[in-house]
Amino acid sequence: MTEITKEKTKEFRENFLANNKQVALQRSVVKNGITASAENVVAHVENTPVFSIDLATGKVSNQKQSGRCWMFAALNTFRHKMLQQFKLKEFELSQNYTFFWDKYEKANYFYENILATADQEVSSREVAFLLQTPQQDGGQWDMIVSLFKKYGVVPKVVMPESSNSSNSRDLNKYLNKLLRKHAVMLRKLVADKKGETEVAAKRSAMLQEVYTLLATALGTPPEVFDFEYRDEEKNYHLDQELTPQSFYDKYIGVNLDDYVSIINAPTDDKPYNQSYTVSMLGNVVGGTPVKYLNLEMETFKQLAVKQLEDGESVWFGCDVGQSSTRDSGIMALNAFDMDDLFEADFSMTKAERLDHGDSLMTHAMVLTGVDLIEGKSTKWKVENSWGEKVGEKGFFVMSDAWMDEYTYQIVVRKEYLTKEQLAAFEAEPIVLAPWDPMGALA
Repeated sequence: MTEITKEKTKEFRENFLANNKQVALQRSVVKNGITASAENVVAHVENTPVFSIDLATGKVSNQKQSGRCWMFAALNTFRHKMLQQFKLKEFELSQNYTFFWDKYEKANYFYENILATADQEVSSREVAFLLQTPQQDGGQWDMIVSLFKKYGVVPKVVMPESSNSSNSRDLNKYLNKLLRKHAVMLRKLVADKKGETEVAAKRSAMLQEVYTLLATALGTPPEVFDFEYRDEEKNYHLDQELTPQSFYDKYIGVNLDDYVSIINAPTDDKPYNQSYTVSMLGNVVGGTPVKYLNLEMETFKQLAVKQLEDGESVWFGCDVGQSSTRDSGIMALNAFDMDDLFEADFSMTKAERLDHGDSLMTHAMVLTGVDLIEGKSTKWKVENSWGEKVGEKGFFVMSDAWMDEYTYQIVVRKEYLTKEQLAAFEAEPIVLAPWDPMGALA
């Protein structure tokens, strides 16, 4: 072991105080904060919000104090289609409706994993992983696909936001308490060698408790409703006695099986042109399994450009907290100059960041534009779900270099893949550990 001596610390102090530049920076950082002192105006100049391809999307939505970005992003891609097809000025689908069913299904998925690991000690890595966060707000593309297929969607006016969907902290706290209690009970039933019938009965009673908690906090999901609206030409429309699934079929009409999830993970353990899944990751038991195809970054970006060129926005996942300015909405590698500020070298490769816990997917948004110069992408337009007070009325600008380093996932139509890529996606996936960075939830 190497001890820090007082003499060594004194040497460090003297070296710091002898550096006039660093002492001047100290005054700025102490008064103004780290990011404010390191922000680089050049990044703003290089990333102006002008794009050669710029899709019409309407106003941005606002997930508020919740982690529902993945479902907001998915619902936004549907909203874009509806605004154009039905000539709507402003419209949103209910995020609270999808939120309810996601929580409900995640509880049941948690029970599955608890029962599957009931023969392991509580201290085992798998069980400890499950109990650390029984469920949370985040999710993956294939998880939202499972919800849409099973429960459909509804307009926001039919199931509007609740206090607990807009600020989910307390809901998650007490739902996770309940699920951990249920884990205790399920593991005890298995330890006591109770039969499947008794376990199933207890599990059903647990789900009733979960449903009651969710309905109390979020409201009761509608089964039948009317859809009433005026289009941009002031024409009145009324469609009665719709179900969430019939509404999806009639007004969304997207075949979710036409889309594939592409990742860029340049780590040694994930060769390109292979498919992957993640153990214990999902929400709907019996739903669409989480599955990715890992491709090189240039191909990854080309696929996103193709979809944008065809007039369709792109769901994507990234590490939004890295080198991005929240207020002005700039995502660029030179947004802050931390190396000079601290006289330190923070650089790592994308693979090194993934392997050593410095980065993973934390947020999902929508690509709604791209700036192409001589056929090459230079910057991207991003629709966020943090309301209109950030970025350019809620839209961010992402430099192409930032996408290379901190974007991990896109969802595109299968038709853009080559035969070889599609075959690789459809092949039996390599199973990754539950805690693999590609299992991170947006």
